Amino acid sequence: MVLEFEKPIADLEQKLQEMKDLAKGRNIDLTSDIESLEEKILALKKETFQNLTRWQRVQLSRHADRPYALDYIYEITNDFIELHGDRTVADDKAMVGGLGDIDGRTVMFIGQQKGRNTKQRQMRNFGMANPEGYRKALRLMKMAEKFGKPIVTLIDTPGAFPGLEAEERGQGEAIARNLREMFMLKVPVICIIIGEGASGGALGIAIGDRVMMLENSWYSVISPENCSTILWRSWDYKEQAAESLKLTAIDMKGNGLIDDIIPEPLGGAHKDMKKMALTLKETIAKALKELDKIKPEKRIEQRIDKFCSMGVVVE
Repeated sequence: MVLEFEKPIADLEQKLQEMKDLAKGRNIDLTSDIESLEEKILALKKETFQNLTRWQRVQLSRHADRPYALDYIYEITNDFIELHGDRTVADDKAMVGGLGDIDGRTVMFIGQQKGRNTKQRQMRNFGMANPEGYRKALRLMKMAEKFGKPIVTLIDTPGAFPGLEAEERGQGEAIARNLREMFMLKVPVICIIIGEGASGGALGIAIGDRVMMLENSWYSVISPENCSTILWRSWDYKEQAAESLKLTAIDMKGNGLIDDIIPEPLGGAHKDMKKMALTLKETIAKALKELDKIKPEKRIEQRIDKFCSMGVVVE
């Protein structure tokens, strides 16, 4: 899958491959030409990805090859054990969670999971959790608290499922309860937006001591398309909406809504998933080391103060 703004790079990469095939097939020395073209491609990549528009970052966050929550969890943990069900209604496949080992330490992972193909997307409900998904997440958080295990949430959702049946089963109440309970968790909580972070669906597992975003993810009360539909009654203004929403990691950091930005490999997380997973693992380990030094009561106090200060303007 090649995005529109990536086509000039893809064209040069195709020419590079053709040049390599020609050199190999006809036994011609094109080393200098190949190196020159490789340098040109690298320079174009750096220029392109350092100057992405907000809408282009939204597109990258949705890339079909972008790693999802379980991709990262299985890559960075040993002996991951997935846990299922909310013990009330069902097991929501859009919300996943379980215990995994990071360098000898057990961590409770919770995240939204999308699907790669049509069948998986239907099973995962496109990463849009129902109330039982948020109740499962809270059950796992409480289990982690009971056994003194830190919590890491990986956020990637276009929003909580907006269906009638979800509302009937208490979608708003389930998310609101998660917000309240996450403020009071006694164990360290790290929240990372790895792709899309839309509305209360994202916020329902995003109250933590450290809130971070991958470089090409977004976090907002609404998606650019839905914002465009509401304001202009058309999806045609989604790029303008993305600019107005200021939803990128750089925007969120500038507004004090997140703590850190996690860099991605050049071209996006999908270009080198193993490298991205290693960066994620190191970031989590570093944050846990910092949070371990703070007493639970102090962590809770700091967590509450951090979120209560958001949106407050001092003149």
